[in-house]
This record gives sequence, structure tokens and C-alpha cells, in this order.
Amino acid sequence: MSTIKTRMTRSTTAVLATGSIILLMGLTQPTAQAGETAKAGVGAHGRAAAANTVHLKFDKNPAAPSNSKLSVIKGSKVWANFRAGSGTTTNDCATGRGWLPNGTYTIGKHHRTYNGRLIKGYAIALADKVCSNGRTKRTELFIHSEMTVNGGQGSGEARKWTDKNPNDFLSNGCVKMRPEEIKKMYRLLDRIGWPKTLNVVS
Repeated sequence: MSTIKTRMTRSTTAVLATGSIILLMGLTQPTAQAGETAKAGVGAHGRAAAANTVHLKFDKNPAAPSNSKLSVIKGSKVWANFRAGSGTTTNDCATGRGWLPNGTYTIGKHHRTYNGRLIKGYAIALADKVCSNGRTKRTELFIHSEMTVNGGQGSGEARKWTDKNPNDFLSNGCVKMRPEEIKKMYRLLDRIGWPKTLNVVS
């Protein structure tokens, strides 16, 4: 009788142990699956966010700086390209004269009636950037045009775009566009979303 009881006790223990293992497996599997699902969800969300992210890219043209290119990009799609110039020299460390240093810029506020000393009307503020010598900081940087504070064209050369003089695209170190094209870009960005960064390459 004692032997039978011992065998029954061992069998019961084995069954309980097996059930515990199965139960534990049942508890842990959904947790792992939930983790994988969460990761997949984050990945999908990240891809969707990247596809909807708008940024600007400025391709500097070393052969003709006044004929460089500013692009509006959403995800991997280029929505628009505009001619633009930058500076009066390719020395990116020349304060107030050199074209923009390469790199990524944080984009600040955008204005339609900016009233700066030299820049007026449509203007997009850019973060400061240290130039290629690693020391000189370029400041007061914008994407802008040549216009009056109200976005119109003045009578003087400093506020009137002729499109016949290549100097129209030259600037004191910023990115400069045609008046009608910066307005067109504003309308596009109002529609698809405003960028937070500008990438400058050459």
C-alpha cells in the first residue's frame, strides 16, 4: 500500500510540475509576443513619421555659387527645386560674405514681414553654425529674398529684383531666392508642413 501511495504521489507531483511549466509558458509567451508587437508598432510609427518629415536641402554649386539649388523634400520625395545663391565668396568662414558652411541647421521662425537692417519681407531664420575652420561662428543666417518689408519690390536696387543681374542671387552669407519663388515655397510648406532642418552640402 505504501508503495502505491508513493507512486501516486510521484505521479501527481510530475503532473503538477508539468502543468506549472505549461502554465508558465502560457504566461510568458504572450508577454514576448506583446513586446515584439510593440517593437513592430514603434518601427511602423517611426517609418510613417520619417515618410511625413519635411526638410530642406541646399546644394551649393562651387562652379557658380549664384546658381545653387534649394530643395523641399518630404520623406524621400523631392517636392520642389528652386534656384538660390549664397554669399559672395566660397570661403565659408568669411563673416557676412561667405556662403553657408556645410552641415545641418535647425530652422527657426519664418516671417512674411521681417524688418531687419538688411533683410526684409519673407525670411526663414537659421541656427548659428561654426564654419570649416572649427572656430568662426556664422550668425544672423536666413533664407530670404530681395524685397520690401511687405513682400513687394522697391524702386532701389537694394530692394528690387531684376533677374538680369547675377548679383541678385548673391547675399551677405545667407541663402537668397527669387521673390516669387520664396512665396511659392511658403505656400507649399503651408500645405505639406514646415521643416525643422536644413541640410547644406557642396
